[in-house]
Amino acid sequence: MLVDIVPIGDVSAGVKREASAGLRSVYDCDVTVHSNQPLPEGAFDRSRNQYRAEQFIELASRVGRGEKNIGITAKDLYYRRRNYVFGLAYLNGNGSVISTYRLQTSSDGGITTKPAEEVLSDRVRKEVVHEIGHTLGLEHCDNNKCVMSFSPTVREVDVKEENLCGSCSRLVH
Repeated sequence: MLVDIVPIGDVSAGVKREASAGLRSVYDCDVTVHSNQPLPEGAFDRSRNQYRAEQFIELASRVGRGEKNIGITAKDLYYRRRNYVFGLAYLNGNGSVISTYRLQTSSDGGITTKPAEEVLSDRVRKEVVHEIGHTLGLEHCDNNKCVMSFSPTVREVDVKEENLCGSCSRLVH
């Protein structure tokens, strides 16, 4: 399987590197990094001061060259009535997106003593693995250690591991 990382807007080399490493280690897939793409036209919602996640997925799907494509952005994303999302993917689709915007915060009780840069790296790896998991047909997992567990705050992201639990792993391998 080839996963193409599609940076949208300004995305650091470190974030691209961590995303690539996370995907390779969990899915044993090939990973390419696409050229940076401009923010999608019309994706910004002025009333919310956020971007619509669906338009980033559409862009990643359109320009990505992989069987699975994941957009990465530093912009704040939302989906429907949710206040924000760390990422979004359509079940069994070929496109997905993650945002580093809220992964850089500990304001909602992130529970780690690691340096901020290492914390962000861990969270990026977990979120790309999580969203690509959805494109492979995985739904949210009840095991809070599984990377596929639902994590609405960075606290839950920090609690889960970077890997699939045994049940989820069997579903994709």
